[in-house]
Amino acid sequence: VRSVPIVLGALSGILSERAGVVNIAIEGMMITGALVGAICGSLFGLWIGALAATIAGGLISLIHGFLSIRYKVDQIISGTIINIFTIGISSYIVTKILQEREWQYLNESGIFLPVGIPLLSKIPYIGPILFDHKIFVYSMYALVILLTIALFRTRWGLRMRAVGEHPKAADTLGINVFGIRYVAVVLSGLLAGFAGSYFSLGSAGYFNQSMTAGRGFIGLAAMIFGNWTPVGALGAGLLFGFAETLADNLQLLNFPIPTEILLMVPYILTMVVLAGVVGRSRGPAAAGTPYDKESL
Repeated sequence: VRSVPIVLGALSGILSERAGVVNIAIEGMMITGALVGAICGSLFGLWIGALAATIAGGLISLIHGFLSIRYKVDQIISGTIINIFTIGISSYIVTKILQEREWQYLNESGIFLPVGIPLLSKIPYIGPILFDHKIFVYSMYALVILLTIALFRTRWGLRMRAVGEHPKAADTLGINVFGIRYVAVVLSGLLAGFAGSYFSLGSAGYFNQSMTAGRGFIGLAAMIFGNWTPVGALGAGLLFGFAETLADNLQLLNFPIPTEILLMVPYILTMVVLAGVVGRSRGPAAAGTPYDKESL
């Protein structure tokens, strides 16, 4: 369960970077999804909240797409701007609106309840672990399978990977590089927005400003550790989720290590993993490089 937002964040990053656009704005898109999901979930129900969160992430990703694809802004700077903007605007909305007594009903969405899959959830030991969860866990399973097939077994996936590796060669073959990249970035944002709704609609039942706690960035680390593949990202996400759960459980057991040190465990693991992987793991060759069609 703890790995779900990390894996979804990693899948979001894979979608974008496989097409050649670095997306470090996943954290900001998650925050946006969590906020919009909480408000719309409070007003119209949980399913509408999850849908609205997904769309909100897609709309934010359009900003990143226009800046980095059309205007060729440095993709790291574009993502950083979006992160700063979303943190600022969400803080403003919480402080000026959601904390006011007359508007508190906008931040009381509740959460999805677990739904056991018939027969599978009754399997001893394995059933409750894998098949008795909320929709976010099942969505993670489905998305890992779907993206693996889409990226490596379809013509669309081949074109997307070609655009991320050698956009000029893809362009000479008649592939619309800009179109592929826009679609990839928007899909990345939709997925990040859905991942954000996990925090408000799948975990807490409300929105607060620090609930994502850097999971978008940890998701990017899981993407790199998983070598830009959905299955690899799943494995890396499970590792980071395990570290987070271990830290929480050690606190409950009054383990003789300061709480502050235990809270650092997932982030320390992230740095250790990246230190060992970066340089050995090879991402898409054109990731982070704006494409200039006129130079073809």
